[in-house]
Amino acid sequence: MDNKNLKDHRQIGQELDLFSVHNIAPGAIFWHHKGWIIYKTLVEFIQSEIEKEGYREISTPVMVKSQLFKDSGHWEHFGKHNMFNLIIDEESYSLKPMNCPEACLIYSTKTRSYQDLPIRYAEFGILHRRELSGVLGGLLRVRQFTIDDAHHFIRPDQIQQEIIDLLSLTSDFYKKLGFEPHFYLATKPEKAMGDIKLWEEAERDLEKALKAAKVNYDIKEKDGAFYGPKIDIHIKDSQDRDWQLATIQLDFQIPDRMGLEYIDRDGKPKRPVIVHRAILGSLERFIGILIEHYQGAFPLWLAPIQVAVLPISEKVEEYARGVFEQLRNEGIRVELDSSDKPIGAKIREATLQKIPFLCIIGEKERDKSSESGDFFVSVRTREGKDMGEQKLNAFIESLKKDIEKAK
Repeated sequence: MDNKNLKDHRQIGQELDLFSVHNIAPGAIFWHHKGWIIYKTLVEFIQSEIEKEGYREISTPVMVKSQLFKDSGHWEHFGKHNMFNLIIDEESYSLKPMNCPEACLIYSTKTRSYQDLPIRYAEFGILHRRELSGVLGGLLRVRQFTIDDAHHFIRPDQIQQEIIDLLSLTSDFYKKLGFEPHFYLATKPEKAMGDIKLWEEAERDLEKALKAAKVNYDIKEKDGAFYGPKIDIHIKDSQDRDWQLATIQLDFQIPDRMGLEYIDRDGKPKRPVIVHRAILGSLERFIGILIEHYQGAFPLWLAPIQVAVLPISEKVEEYARGVFEQLRNEGIRVELDSSDKPIGAKIREATLQKIPFLCIIGEKERDKSSESGDFFVSVRTREGKDMGEQKLNAFIESLKKDIEKAK
């Protein structure tokens, strides 16, 4: 791809009507309908994948008393100045910058047995971080965002299998999108909390899992989270830019700070370990990267509109509407252009909107349908390839197979 002709995701977002930003809410995204389809499709895909792995999806409040972040260590180590804080009834509250302390509260609502673990909580919660106004930029740097977050509460003897399974889950996901993941082990930062021996143990655990999974990795010195070392997964986009997206973090510290326990097989209380993980990271940032990576030409399963139905004239509009309705009833995201524009203009507009498939409807397709009883369409791709005349049912089945295969 010629980098000179590549567009910024903000320009593509405007051209394809995906999202906008407004000064009334700096660092927050106004999702338009088509952009929200991409957002929801990614969330639903992750949800379908993690449901197979026994995750339990939760939701926690956006605003909580600041004391929670003091208890967890975020106030001191993440930094209260990186959070949005406000006073209500003479008490300090914060908009949550991450979900982990709230997940800990749900874990602590009942006595847990060693047999209950692992417990995996997933949350697509809205987060806020106080980024400086000068660094805000479209989808890539925001103040309000959502992470495809999860927190695994596990026993120490479950660490290896849990990390190995997560390495496989994240690798598979990125390969489906056509990215080659690269792995880094990030070690204890300068500003960290807790016992150095627990840090060393956690780093050994992650290194052992990487080797067991036969994953090649590099070291990021002193780049771990303040509560534990982590494995960061990087990808390169179509412009050969490096992005850190997924992360797997091993945490012995917050369970201790939050007083979490489970009853072990000997009847005594023990501390669980938390694995923090995100596959996409910030959904906003991930979609921004995808927009630029694909230059708006999303794969079929992610495309906001998958098929455009383009009648040549009003003579075939009723037939074209029947094609449109059949596609829509089969779950295909479809758009009907019933304007009075010439067919060339309709094709050009659908192509500029990066719609994967165009169904051209003329009198020939309508008349053939009348003779056979089947719907017929002439199919063209957004790249301009003529796929010829097809039975609509067969075309729909091929679309469904392609969509399912991608997932």
